[in-house]
Amino acid sequence: MIVLAATPIGNLGDASRRLIETLENAELVVAEDTRTTAHLLRALGIENRPRLLALHEHNERARSAELVELARDSDVVVLTDAGMPGISDPGYILVEAAIAADVTVTALPGPSAVLTALVLSGLPTDRFAFEGFLPRKGRLGHLRGLAREPRTLVFFEAPHRIAAALADLAEAFGPERRAAVCRELTKKFEEVARGTLAELAERYAEGARGEIVVVVEGAPARAIDLPTAVVEVQERVAGGERLKDAASAVAEATGLGKRELYEAALSRTSR
Repeated sequence: MIVLAATPIGNLGDASRRLIETLENAELVVAEDTRTTAHLLRALGIENRPRLLALHEHNERARSAELVELARDSDVVVLTDAGMPGISDPGYILVEAAIAADVTVTALPGPSAVLTALVLSGLPTDRFAFEGFLPRKGRLGHLRGLAREPRTLVFFEAPHRIAAALADLAEAFGPERRAAVCRELTKKFEEVARGTLAELAERYAEGARGEIVVVVEGAPARAIDLPTAVVEVQERVAGGERLKDAASAVAEATGLGKRELYEAALSRTSR
């Protein structure tokens, strides 16, 4: 069995009882950084010393087949440096290989920087999208493609790139879009700064330290009438989208009813 185990993102007190029990009995632990995992075992007072194997972005594809075969006979516990494996960290390729080989995969839930930042941001939590790390190249163009996304957006960003990232966010989404910069979550110097993108870009113009999560308000609904929305749906369909998907996306962006828009577009298409 493959066991994806979430580890603390800062505060060791967030280690679950299930995590501790699993590590106390583990024979094989696959770690993003074996040194970090060895330190975690000592910090949690775990006397067990399992076999440690490295699994990172450079070897995950090559090592996954071997780990899947090992998981047929005994548990393979998968850890990353912090949080849940597979979320902008190694794990997904291994899970994909295990499922294809009909090997059981389970998870030990635990700390998540994504959800922690989301609930602390003060922005809508009913619908959100996680975008991971922003691209190093073509970032502004990438963000402009997200400018009409109505869901709250969550990004990871490196400390030395946060100033430029916030400036690009303000340019792509507009300076008045609300956002939050969450640093060092669950740690001693945790900080959650809330404001407009312009305000946050100014605040962090000199950069910042620590692990950073940026949460940005979704785009407001656009005030357009039904006939105009139908034309937009038709344009998306002409571009290759299914009618149902196009109607749903336009409805979300404009606040119009999905069913009403779909039926109006269908009627127009059938003529």
